[in-house]
Amino acid sequence: MTELRRRMIQDLKLNGKAEKTITAYVDAVRQLANHYGRSPDLLNETHIREFFLDLIEGRQLAHSTITQYLCGIKFFYEKTLCRDWKFFDLVRPQKRKKLPVVFNRNEVRHLLELVTQPVNRMALTTIYSCGLRLNEGCHLTAGDIDSDRMQLRVGQGKGAKDRYVPLPERTLQLLRDYWRACRPEPYLFPSSRKPSAPIPDGTLQRTFKVVLHQSNVQKNGSIHSLRHSYATHLLEAGLTLPAIQHILGHKNLQTTQVYTHLTEEAGKSVRHTINAVMADL
Repeated sequence: MTELRRRMIQDLKLNGKAEKTITAYVDAVRQLANHYGRSPDLLNETHIREFFLDLIEGRQLAHSTITQYLCGIKFFYEKTLCRDWKFFDLVRPQKRKKLPVVFNRNEVRHLLELVTQPVNRMALTTIYSCGLRLNEGCHLTAGDIDSDRMQLRVGQGKGAKDRYVPLPERTLQLLRDYWRACRPEPYLFPSSRKPSAPIPDGTLQRTFKVVLHQSNVQKNGSIHSLRHSYATHLLEAGLTLPAIQHILGHKNLQTTQVYTHLTEEAGKSVRHTINAVMADL
């Protein structure tokens, strides 16, 4: 590891960044250096400008990916090298609005039934039924289950925030059966290769990809689609947006409002109105 990279990592830690964020930021600077074949401290604003033009026009990367590059590279030059470059205020990649993939309730149950490995199946079931992010589900422990209050503690979720989410009675029953059969510790869903460590994100992602391929569900979804589906199903069942926002741990209600466009009831209402207006054509 170079002294420059070591210093950037130290600065990121001092700034309170999470491990995943540190990895992403350092990787962004590494790719910038590789692009020019020289140390990043030898580059100037023109180099950075051309690099981002290549990301936007040449590679046509997604808004979120370019933003991640911007945050990492900007941190390196402004915080680690103490260079005040105005260029970083100019980069504003166009954000594309895409609705998330949502599975209906039957599709979710069908996908979960196809998972045969007990640990993977219980992990995915918990992620869906509690509306968790993938990393949150992987790091659950038995101590996070509060059966008296029927809540699940989500420790250090996105933004390093703790929160409690409702624990369905059926999920608690399944977790108890699973625990009696597998006796996992310290993590509820341990790695098969290292039982003292949580199941890797990649293991569940591969499992979900396989069962999605095996199923007759014609949607290009991911594990995060289970969280989107959870929120949509709650909204269809009558739960309010602020309540769903609180459960999901969204900072802004606007983030939660996307699910109003995804409910089947909303679609039925629109179709009914359009059919009535167009009936006498």
